[in-house]
Amino acid sequence: MHVIGTVGLPGSGKGEAATVAREDGIPVVTMGDVVRQETADRGLDPTKDHGTVAQALREENGPTAIAERSLPMIEDRLENHETVLVDGIRSGVEVDVFEAEFGDAFTLVSIEAPYEVRADRIDERGRDADEADGGEGLAARDDRERSFGMDDAMERADVVVENADSLEAFHDRIRSVIRTGIDGEKRTDPELES
Repeated sequence: MHVIGTVGLPGSGKGEAATVAREDGIPVVTMGDVVRQETADRGLDPTKDHGTVAQALREENGPTAIAERSLPMIEDRLENHETVLVDGIRSGVEVDVFEAEFGDAFTLVSIEAPYEVRADRIDERGRDADEADGGEGLAARDDRERSFGMDDAMERADVVVENADSLEAFHDRIRSVIRTGIDGEKRTDPELES
């Protein structure tokens, strides 16, 4: 069993890391999906109200609420897979939840990129409403994410993957972490080697 968690500021490349995992046949549990579903359940717009609902969930149910809601999904996928990637850890207390649940089988990967690079990526993906459309600007999103304790989570990472080069180079680095972990022990079926 191996649970890989990713942490990183908006636009750093967490979604791309999840894409690499899926390409390798590894299931992904996206913590943001928990928030998007709750946003929809509340009759709100996920493109505009995601951050507000994420904050509300933590205020209503404690700072570990989203991580705890993710655990059954992770455990379900571990029934049929050796490795699961958890996309989008936001705080040190969420790291605590996964470390308590999975112990040494949990690896935290911090994905990092400069602000300007992240801003360009967010503009290009067009998934989120910007300030002009009633959404949140990147600086405000960074501040909100940091208020959850993201800096603490990033500092606790077992491995840091810089994502300021080409997409191909980033995919190669993530694939290496997914397939071999930080200890060099092979984690996936050799048939997945490219």
